[in-house]
Amino acid sequence: MPYGTLYLIPVPLAENAAAKSFTPYLVDTINSIKEYIVENEKTARRFLKEAGLTTPQSELVIHDYGKHNREASGGEFFKGLQAGNDVGLMSEAGCPGIADPGADIVDKAHRMGIKVVPLVGPSSILLALMASGFNGQSFTFHGYLPIDKVERARSIKELEAAAIKNNQTQLFIETPFRNNPMLEEILRSCSPKTRLCIACDLTSETELVQTKTIAEWQKKVPELHKRPTIFLLFR
Repeated sequence: MPYGTLYLIPVPLAENAAAKSFTPYLVDTINSIKEYIVENEKTARRFLKEAGLTTPQSELVIHDYGKHNREASGGEFFKGLQAGNDVGLMSEAGCPGIADPGADIVDKAHRMGIKVVPLVGPSSILLALMASGFNGQSFTFHGYLPIDKVERARSIKELEAAAIKNNQTQLFIETPFRNNPMLEEILRSCSPKTRLCIACDLTSETELVQTKTIAEWQKKVPELHKRPTIFLLFR
């Protein structure tokens, strides 16, 4: 029996953003499968309901690949696929596999010869890059920078130098409750002429996407505490 297909299903980035996130094909797909691998079961069940799932949720098989289950239950995730069933993979928010541990699931699927199909949906990284006005042909996403203040300052300066030398957009993130210290360090470490885009609360009612020079940001610093944010540097 041939293996099933692993569908990579994007999840809305914010509350009340369902209409901005779902495509008809996505809705058709979730109503054709009954098994999911998810980062957060509660989030996943809420998403499926919002997206228009008609299958009773009691009939679904949901595998949780949260941080406490990834190693112990890895083999269980693929039994349905090996039996010929299609399975959906979902991150807690945004696109599975992009700045997301679901990449390990996708990697193993490829190694097993399982077909992988990505669906269209919101990616905070791409949305931020689109709206920044920065170089969209050459860019690097660095994920989280070091927590240590000295190392973090050094990393920011290195990213600024790379942006200048390579004409390349540099993207990175921080845990939302540490956004304000991150922004303070960016404003302290970078040249006044360097441009910074702050893309915050994407797709939500409080969305903020602005590009300014460091000098301009220093005049009025936004409040970013506990607000999901992408930082982008360019010259």
